[in-house]
Parts: sequence; structure tokens; C-alpha cells
Amino acid sequence: KRVLQQYSTHILNKQSKANNYPVPQIQTKLKRNMSSGKAAGGQLEERIDLAEETETKLSQARSLVETSPSNLPSALALLASIEKRARIGNDSPSLVTVCEASLQLCKDCNDDEQLLATLQNLTTRRSQKTKAISACVNKCIPWVLDTSDGSKGFVPLEVQNDEQKAIREKMVVALRDVTDGKLFLEAERARLTRALAIIKEQDGDITGAASVLQEVHVETYGSLSKREKVEFILEQMRLTLGIKDYIRAAIVGNKINRKALAEEGMEDHKISFFTLMAEFHRHDKDAFELAKDYHSIYHTSTVQKEESQWKEALQSTILFLTLSPFSMEQQDMLHRINADPNLEKLEACQKTLQLLLTKEIIAYPLPHQEEMESMNAIALGGKDLALIWKDTFKTRIIQHNIRVASGYYQKIRGTRLAQLIGLDGKELEKEISNMVSNGEVYAKIDRPSDIVRFKQEKGAEAILSDWAADINTLLNLVDTTSHLISKEKMTK
Repeated sequence: KRVLQQYSTHILNKQSKANNYPVPQIQTKLKRNMSSGKAAGGQLEERIDLAEETETKLSQARSLVETSPSNLPSALALLASIEKRARIGNDSPSLVTVCEASLQLCKDCNDDEQLLATLQNLTTRRSQKTKAISACVNKCIPWVLDTSDGSKGFVPLEVQNDEQKAIREKMVVALRDVTDGKLFLEAERARLTRALAIIKEQDGDITGAASVLQEVHVETYGSLSKREKVEFILEQMRLTLGIKDYIRAAIVGNKINRKALAEEGMEDHKISFFTLMAEFHRHDKDAFELAKDYHSIYHTSTVQKEESQWKEALQSTILFLTLSPFSMEQQDMLHRINADPNLEKLEACQKTLQLLLTKEIIAYPLPHQEEMESMNAIALGGKDLALIWKDTFKTRIIQHNIRVASGYYQKIRGTRLAQLIGLDGKELEKEISNMVSNGEVYAKIDRPSDIVRFKQEKGAEAILSDWAADINTLLNLVDTTSHLISKEKMTK
């Protein structure tokens, strides 16, 4: 402190000589500012102990209220004076005690309007301490939310009439306003936001509930646990899907780390997440993504313990794999599921899977097609979507048969191929055209000759290039072999 004063005096004297003007007022102000602190004991701010005076004022305020509830304004005014002194004097324990007592007096008098006004006044004071603001919020939260042991901390308390309901909503809104922009209260803000969303949803305002939850980017909050973040994001997904905002639902869904869902103790959240994702992919009519969603549910430990649950998940996985377009990933998944021992307990699914993995033409309809089409997963999207899935099922069988034919025939007459597959000429030509457009098969149709060619005819240059490539490979093998023989002779 002495060194700072000497250095400041030196600088001011230097400036006064350069500018030829005295600086006594600046020196006086500097000394006043520097003497307001207190360096002893590591304290940089002066702290006044108002504990005894605080207890006296509290007892006086309680006496006034006990005499008559109409004395509440006088009691609050009495506490306001000591609150100001404690705030300016940096007496945080006394300040917290006074703030909590002021709110408690309003609650004891059942004056909800005064409670809201007092909360607003105490938390918006100039230079209000963070401990006081946090104490006010934590004092009021149990009056609107269920914070008992075993509760999740965001469920609103039950109310008896519309008046209590309105007061509860006002208090939740007021507490959210207090916590807005305060990092030390981000966990409380997240819980209050979810409580407000529950209140709006109970009133039937799903759009308002979804809008409230979207304001909070809970993935950036450091004071919340991983489980609480996942629960909050799942609730955001559920409400956005409830208002048919599928684009935002996909964006919110990408915030959840799949590795976090695979951890122990997150099984329920994993099932909820992939169930919501299945609803989103069902809207997009993406059969392969639906298969992956149900496969993830099937591989959950809690689902594996319940036979009815894993059977339904595995059936849905195989069903949507059957409805998926041909790809290497789809074929890999079919082979992996075919090796699952649980498949033996699902005869219809097992037989269907074996038909798809066999390179033979399948007769339509399939032996177990009626059972496959009667599964719950087909009917979840409604009748219109169920009809689309059934048409897709027939299309996938036709495409399978065309791929099998392309593997056995270089060229074949269109009438004969249509007879093998069980289609008329126009429908066959349409399906082949679609598969060629999607790059699933190579084919050319000669209508005048009624011939379908599945093998690409190579020109002279292409044949010569292939021959040169083969010769190059052969020479490389000969060179490698001779090198290995020489190496072996040298080692001997």
C-alpha cells in the first residue's frame, strides 16, 4: 500500500511539472480510494460485521408481522435498511440471512404479489452479491417445484385452483428472469425452464412449451450432470416432434453423444432416444435408419433381459432391413443378424432373412409375408404409411429377383424374365430402369429384339487395357517370387 502511494505520488508530481498545474484533488481522491480497502488477513475489501444488529432487526420484523400481517410493509422496510448496510459493508452472511428472511415473511403472510416484488427488488439491487441472489432463488424454488428426496427437481408442485396455478406460473417466470444470464445459476435456470414447459404442456400449449425449452442450450452448461443434459435434450426432441418440427428435432438429436448413451446406467435414456429417432426416420420413410434405430434398442442390456421387448425390437429390425434398399451396409447387417442365436425363436423373420440372403428368385408373396406385414412397427405411422411400406416390400422382392437374374444371365428375353419374376413387360421395364438409374445394376433393354443385356460389352481398347493390367500383375508376382527365392538361397 505504501509503495503504491509513493509510486502514484511520483507519477502525479511528474505530470504536474510537465503540465504546470497542481493535482491536490486527484491525490486526495486517490488516497481515499486506496484507504477504503483492508489488506490485513488477505482481505482486499472492508467488511463490517452486522450479525448482532441483523438478529435484532429480524426479531423486530417478526414481531411486527406476528402482531398483524398488515405490518408487512413496515417489517420489509426495517429489513431493507439493514440489507443495504450489509450489502455495502460486504457482510455476505448477514446479507443472505436478511434476504431469506424478507422472502419468508412475505410467504408467511401469504402475500404473493409482495413476494414477487420483494424477489425482484432484492435480486436487482445495485452491486448485489452473487451469494444473495443465489440464496433468494434457492429459497423460492421449493415453493413452486418438488425438491423432495427422490424427485427430479423440475416437477411443478400440485395446485388446488386456478388462482394458485397463476401464482405458481408467475413465480416460475420471475425466477427464470432472475437466473437469466447468470452462470452461477445455470442449473437452476435449466430446471425452472423445464418446469415452465411442463406447466404449458399441461395447459395444452405444446408449441409454447417447445419454444421455452429451445431457449436453453443445455449442452453448454457445465454445472449439470451428463444425465441431466441428456434428459433435457430428450425432452426438447419430444416436444419438437410433438409440434411436427422435424428439422429442428434432427438438429437437437445430433447434440446427444451416442457414446454417452452406451454407458452403464443410461439404458432408459438410450431407449427413449432411439424411439424418438425412429419417429423422425419414420416421417422421412428411411427404412434403413429405422432398422439401425431398432437394432440399437435391441442391443440395450435392459431390453435383452425382457423376452417380449427384444423380440419386438429384433422383429422390427429385420422388417425394416427387408424394406431397405440394397447396399453393402445393409447386406453386412443382414449377415450379422442372421448369425444371432435369438433369431431361431422368430421363425417368420428367420425364413424371410434366409430367402433374402440366398441368390435365388423369390416367389411373391412370401410364405410369411402376412405375418411380417402385421407387425406393430408397420402400423405405427398410420394407414397411409402402412400401405407405402407394403408397396415397398413388393418392390424390394422384385429388385432382389432382378439382381439374381443379372448374376446368372448375360442376356435374356424380356418375356422370359418377366415370366420368371412374375411381372408384365411394362412393370419389369420400369423396375429395371429405376435400378439402373440408382446404380444398383447394369442393364440395357433392346425393345425391338425384346432382349435385356446385363453384361456390359467392352470395346477393343477396354479389352486391351484389362489384358495389360493382368500381364502387369502377373509380372509383379513373378518378380516378387524370384526375389523371395533369392533371399532364401542367401540365408542358406
